[in-house]
Amino acid sequence: MNGTYHIWTIGCQMNEADSRYLASQLEALGFAETPRAEHADIAVLNTCVVRQQPEDKAVSKLLSLGDTKKNKRRMIIALMGCMVGKREAEDLAARFPFVDVFMAPSQTDALIDYVLSRDEYSHLDRTQIELADYRLPAVNREKAITAFVPITLGCSHACSYCIIPYRRGPDRSRKPEEVLSEVRSLAGQGVKEVTLLGQIVDRYGFDLDSGINLAWLLKEVAKIDGILRVRFLTSHPSYIDEELIRAVAETKKLCPYFELPFQAGSDRILESMRRGYTNAEYRQVVSNIRKIIPDASINTDVIVGYPSETEDDFMETMKLYGELKLDLAHIAKYSPRPRTVSSKMPDDVSEEEKESRLNRFDELVAKVMGENNAPMLGTVVEVLAEEFQASKGRWRGRTPQNKLVFFEHEGDCLGQLVNVKLDWTGPFSMIGRAV
Repeated sequence: MNGTYHIWTIGCQMNEADSRYLASQLEALGFAETPRAEHADIAVLNTCVVRQQPEDKAVSKLLSLGDTKKNKRRMIIALMGCMVGKREAEDLAARFPFVDVFMAPSQTDALIDYVLSRDEYSHLDRTQIELADYRLPAVNREKAITAFVPITLGCSHACSYCIIPYRRGPDRSRKPEEVLSEVRSLAGQGVKEVTLLGQIVDRYGFDLDSGINLAWLLKEVAKIDGILRVRFLTSHPSYIDEELIRAVAETKKLCPYFELPFQAGSDRILESMRRGYTNAEYRQVVSNIRKIIPDASINTDVIVGYPSETEDDFMETMKLYGELKLDLAHIAKYSPRPRTVSSKMPDDVSEEEKESRLNRFDELVAKVMGENNAPMLGTVVEVLAEEFQASKGRWRGRTPQNKLVFFEHEGDCLGQLVNVKLDWTGPFSMIGRAV
C-alpha cells in the first residue's frame, strides 16, 4: 500500500460518478480508502455550488482540513467539482493556499499528475491507471448493486439561475463505445442497475453520428448481460421526444421512470428562468408519457422564491404539481449564483417567504405522494434488493418506478429482483414481505 485516500462528495449523481472514477484511479496506484479525511494522505473534496448551502458545507469542510494540514504537512488536499472553474481556480488558490490541487468537474488528471510528481510517489506508474478499466473502488466492490454512468458532460441550455454551464462547460456526448464498455465492466463486477447521467440527458448524441441518440443508447445498454435495469436522468421538457418514450415502453429492462423538472408553474417565471417551455407545454409532455406508459413514475424539481415570484406565481406552481399528481418533487429555495443571469436581478423574495413556500410545497408533496401510493396497498411489486439493513432485519430496494420499499426476506437476495407484497404504504416509502 502506498498510502490512504479519502473523497468527500456532495451534490449530484454526476459528482458521485466522478468520485468513483477518481477512487478507482487512486486504488490502481496502490492507495487504500480511509473513512476519515483527517487520516488520509490524499484528501479530496468533490463540491457542489448549485445552491449556497452545499457550497458553505464544502468551505467549512475545507477549512477544517486546512487546520489538519498544519500538523500533517505532507498531506495532499485537492478540491474538485463545480466549485472549481477556469476563472475561479486563481481566486480559490489565494483564498485557500493550503490546497495543493484544483480540479474542474470530471477532470482528475491534475491530481494524478501532482501525486506522480511527488518524490515519495515517484515509483508509481501511470499505466497502472489504464489497467483499472472502470473498476469499482474496494469499499463498494462487494455490495455495489447500482451505479451512475455519465453519458453527457456539461450543459449548454443556460437557464437564468444555473451555474452548471459556467463550471462544467458546454454539453458534449461521450462516445457510445466508451459508455457500453463501462457498463459491461460494471456488470462484470456485479452491478445490476445503471443510471445514465446528463445535465440534459435527452440531448445525448446531438454531436455524434446520425441515428445515435438516447433512445438508441438505452436499448444498447439494455442488451448487456447481467444488467437487470436501466434508468436515465435528468430529462428536459424541451428535448424529450416520443422515440425516447416509446423506447422505454417497449424495452423490458428500461424502467418506466422519468426525472422531468418543471421548476415553476408560472409562465412569466418560466420565461424569466429561460426554461424554454410553458406550463401548458409541460403538461402536454406529461400527458404524452402517461398515454404511452400508463404506469410511469414522474419526478420533478421545483424552485421557490425566484426573483419577482409573487404569491400568485407560487400558487401556479402548487396547482401544476397538485393537478398532475407527480410522484415526487425535489424543492429548493432560490439562491443567486455568481455569473448567472438571475444574479443580476433583485433577490426580492424574503428568506421567511421562501421558507414558508418551501414548507407549504412540502406538505402538498407528502399529501399527493400518499394518495398516489395508497392504492398499491396489498399489491405485489417487483423490487431490486440493494441493501440489507441488519439493525432492522429487512431489505431495502426500489420498484421500477423508483419507489422505495423495505421488505422481509429469508436468505440472501442482494442484487436479485424480488416480488414483494405491500403491507403498508406511506408517502415516501412502503413496507412489505417477499412472496
